Amino acid sequence: MSEWAHLLKTGIALFAIVNPIGGLTVFVTATEGWRDADRLRIARTIAFTVFTVLTLSVFIGDTLLDFFGIGIPSFQVGGGILLLLMAISMLQARHGFVRQNPEEEAVAQQEGMAVVPLSVPLLAGPGAISSMIIAAEQSDSLWGHVLLVIPVAAVALLVWGIFSLATPISQRLGTIGINIVTRLMGLILAAMSVEFIARGLGRLFPGLLA
Repeated sequence: MSEWAHLLKTGIALFAIVNPIGGLTVFVTATEGWRDADRLRIARTIAFTVFTVLTLSVFIGDTLLDFFGIGIPSFQVGGGILLLLMAISMLQARHGFVRQNPEEEAVAQQEGMAVVPLSVPLLAGPGAISSMIIAAEQSDSLWGHVLLVIPVAAVALLVWGIFSLATPISQRLGTIGINIVTRLMGLILAAMSVEFIARGLGRLFPGLLA
C-alpha cells in the first residue's frame, strides 16, 4: 500500500471513530440558546483540542506505552477490541458509551465544556487516541509521523466545519439521518477494528496466522 493510500485509509478510519455527525445532537443540545458567535468560538476550540490531542498521540503515544511497559501488539489487540465495542455501539445508533456523572455535567455548563466533554472524550476519546498510536507505530520514521498530521488536521477541519453548521445540518438530517450516518461509520469502524485485532494477534502469536 502506498504512503498516500495509507494516509487516506487512516483519515477515513479516524473520521469514523471521531464521528462528528453523531456528536451533532450533543453539541446542539449543549449550546442551546447560545449566540451564533459563541457557538462558532466553541466549534473552533473543539476542533483545535481534537487536533492537539490526536497530534500528541502520534508523537508521544508510543513513549507513554513504553513508560507503562505495554507492547504495541498488546495495544493493537486492546485498542481493536475498544474500537469494536465503539463500532457495535454506533451500529445500534448510540452516539457514544461514555457516561457523565452529575459533577461532569455541571462542568459542561461552563466554558470548559469545549474541552471536556465535547472534545475529550466525545470526539478525541480512547478509540481515536488508540488508532493514532497504532498508525504511528506502523509509520516508524519521523517523516511518517509528520505525515500523519495531515489526516488529523483534515478531520479537525471537518469537525470545525460540521460543528460550525451544526444547527442547519442537524435540522436537515434529522434524527433518522444522523442515525444512518452513525451506523455507516460504525460499519467501517468494525472492519478496521477487526484488522487491528488480527495484526496484534499475529504479532503476539506469530504462528497463529501462518
